[in-house]
Amino acid sequence: MRAMHGHPRTGWTVLALGALGVVFGDIGTSPLYAFQTVFTIDGGIVRPTHGDVYGVISLVFWSVTIIVSVKYVAFILRADNDGEGGVMALAALARRWVRPGGRRSVLVMLLGVVGASLFYGDSVITPAISVLSAIEGLSVTAPSLRPLEVPLGALIITLLFLGQRAGTHRVGRIFGPVMVAWFVVLALLGVGGIVGDPAVLTALSPTWAILFFVDHPYITFVAMGAVVLAITGAEALYADMGHFGRSPIRRAWFGLVFPCLTLNYLGQGALVLRHPTAVTNPFYLLAPGWAAFPLVVLATGATVIASQAVISGAFSVSRQAERLGYLPRLTVRHTSQVEGGQIYVPVINWVLYGGVILLLLIFESSARLATAYGLAVTGTFLLTTTLFLIQAEAAWGWGRWRLAGVGALFGLLEVTFFAANLTKIVHGGWLPIVIAIIVATIMLTWRKGAAIVTRKRRNMEGPLADFLEDLHTESYARVPGTAVFMHPAEDTTPLALRENLRLNHVVHERIVIVRTVSEVVPHVAASDRIRWHAVGAGGDGIVHVDLHYGFQDDQNVPRALALAREQGVPVDPDEAVYFLSRITISRGPTRHMSAWRKRIFVGLAHNAASPADYYRLPSSRTVSMGAAVSL
Repeated sequence: MRAMHGHPRTGWTVLALGALGVVFGDIGTSPLYAFQTVFTIDGGIVRPTHGDVYGVISLVFWSVTIIVSVKYVAFILRADNDGEGGVMALAALARRWVRPGGRRSVLVMLLGVVGASLFYGDSVITPAISVLSAIEGLSVTAPSLRPLEVPLGALIITLLFLGQRAGTHRVGRIFGPVMVAWFVVLALLGVGGIVGDPAVLTALSPTWAILFFVDHPYITFVAMGAVVLAITGAEALYADMGHFGRSPIRRAWFGLVFPCLTLNYLGQGALVLRHPTAVTNPFYLLAPGWAAFPLVVLATGATVIASQAVISGAFSVSRQAERLGYLPRLTVRHTSQVEGGQIYVPVINWVLYGGVILLLLIFESSARLATAYGLAVTGTFLLTTTLFLIQAEAAWGWGRWRLAGVGALFGLLEVTFFAANLTKIVHGGWLPIVIAIIVATIMLTWRKGAAIVTRKRRNMEGPLADFLEDLHTESYARVPGTAVFMHPAEDTTPLALRENLRLNHVVHERIVIVRTVSEVVPHVAASDRIRWHAVGAGGDGIVHVDLHYGFQDDQNVPRALALAREQGVPVDPDEAVYFLSRITISRGPTRHMSAWRKRIFVGLAHNAASPADYYRLPSSRTVSMGAAVSL
């Protein structure tokens, strides 16, 4: 993994600082709204009494401990796919250890698609609720500023998405120090509240959560729907692992983030016990009056960083889905010369931006957005746990009892969170589910449509052996130079090669058929990149080259061919002419797909990234030829 293995040992502190600036933004800003939401949900069913406050603190602390510290940081980060994280990377990793083509293989990837789709639902809500919750601090001391909250939120979110092209490397360098200041302030505010009531420290005991459940089982269940807000961001933590690496994330979490979050929640609890009316906004009321506006500014900066965490994760998940065959070609821009995992995906960036702005204008407050938050997150938690257990059994040989124990520890808590959030569906919780359904439909439609097009294209191409036989029996002129034909198969004839012969009646002196192979690992070493062999008779001058890439590798074909030349392939990538077999797709009468899914597939195909740009081919020496396929 480049983020972990491509650095000297002293580089982990820089990566940890960057991780603070990207990975922990979401979970780090949860104190802004999580505790407040618990005591305002369902008309204040959770009351600011000693037993309820201690029970809530205990629930929050142990939820963060079990789900984030134990599950994600201690266990899930171990399941890295060559250093890459995220639900799609985990699904690809688990698929490597189950029988290819079997039911479990199909199930694993389906779970990955659903998990990724839910993550997109979360990615749209997080920036809106995070930024709004920070700006709403203005109205705590100056209620007249409330009408400015939504316009200010829209402006800040616009600037955030405009800045994505700079990349997480630069963003993390800027945001890291801001987040260090944020977590220090969280701790100081928390300590200030604890000093007023030191006994609140005893609320960290799990007995308070148990007593809360025993005394008020229904109220506890409702409270769990808001307690989950304290652990949102855990999946982004895993998805962003490829940007910074496992070790820096772990050190930052246990060394700074977790202790500071714990102190702040304790301080908010102590404040609510002393002043029950503080439940309206316990975070901002922890601060002295003079610090209100500076705290709003710092909180706004921190929530911008919270948004960055899920945006970066969405970029990673999108590229993983594309390379695994669930999305069309995406334009991906590398934003760092050092970190291979730091990327910018323009189309994902602007689709997310449109969704976030729409939510901001519809819901208008963090309290209303909180009713839509949580369902997608808890669904992703459950899917990640399931995939992890499949990986642990198939790859690590875990026994039945060990699987049952770990599954029960995480699964029971996550099922409870999921069930508690189901009550939010009628109040806005349907929104992330609708987003997830749309994304999953797009992914599965592309996968199925691509399979149909591949089957039809192969029939049009015909066997390569027959084409070579025609070359020997017919008289065709051989022109000097090298032609490189991009082609996804080894045994069929590139359409561009057929069309060039049919229209121009010539064949190049040297022909290189190149196939790019996407492996179910994030990265393939340069030494393993090239596989090649001669095709046909020795005088045909045709070779077939396989270029193997991981799903996080940049598929730069000329660069790979330069490497192939060093291994004996007769090609000069700086002089060769590149031919692309372009397939024009249209809707047809086939019954393999419904009409509405055909429209989706054709639309996706027409808006896919240019293959010349995708493979980094020189525009002045690239020719497109092909045929039409009816879907």
